[in-house]
Amino acid sequence: MFGYVWHTGRPARVILLLLCATVTAIGFRNAARGHWESVMTCILTLILFLIPVILGKKLHIRLPAAMEITVPVFIFCAEVLGEIACFYVRYPFWDTALHTVNGFLFAAFGFCLVDLLNENPRLKFQLSPQFVALAAFCFSVTIGVLWEFFEYTMDHLLAVDMQKDTFITAFQSVALDQTDSNIAVPVGEITQTVLCLRDGSRIVLPGYLDIGLTDTVKDLFVNFIGAAAFSVLGGVYLARRGKRGLAAAFIPVVEPAAVQMTKEYNSYETRDKGKMEA
Repeated sequence: MFGYVWHTGRPARVILLLLCATVTAIGFRNAARGHWESVMTCILTLILFLIPVILGKKLHIRLPAAMEITVPVFIFCAEVLGEIACFYVRYPFWDTALHTVNGFLFAAFGFCLVDLLNENPRLKFQLSPQFVALAAFCFSVTIGVLWEFFEYTMDHLLAVDMQKDTFITAFQSVALDQTDSNIAVPVGEITQTVLCLRDGSRIVLPGYLDIGLTDTVKDLFVNFIGAAAFSVLGGVYLARRGKRGLAAAFIPVVEPAAVQMTKEYNSYETRDKGKMEA
């Protein structure tokens, strides 16, 4: 299966196998310590490693060299380093960087989706490079929005904190306007906030907790930047009639029908030959 999609062979396969071995070792280590949430994260990571392979085989998509290396590395950085190694908490830029790359990568897949539709004889159409770039951009931004919906849902259903909170020292709100005149009342120079709990205990915070709003907007903004950057590169790539460039190294390619038929024929031939030898 790996050889079907990772056409460049050795470099990508070696990186993927190393990442799988690392994740498996981390999973066993956390199982020995009883950290079952981390174990489930490792299992999820291994499943995510296989999804591009399975989709590539079913949809006859060939991943370029840069993409086939970037995707598993991105998954490893997001799940293992981000969640298990706590990079999201220790390094504030980590989440921002990954969301930017996420917008970049999904814009590349957006270009591939148009190619997939174009391969369908019932949906044959020709789009301008500008419209394809816009469609890819919208696809990437939509994925970013759906991910923020997912984070919000998980936080409320499972009582986790995927939407990381931020301490702020100033805000303005119409809820503080006692005249109900839709006037934003500013609150500034906040040095601490005291939470008074029902049991009488108190928690002193070094500012006002925004409950994920800043993180969500920041994630959407950098996803927007990543998607826009790749859409421009992809649009230029298509306008130049497919000449080599940075975009070509990341846009998955739908294999021609003739190549698909050859591979299917070889698969059947190998299967029948094995049955005859048995």
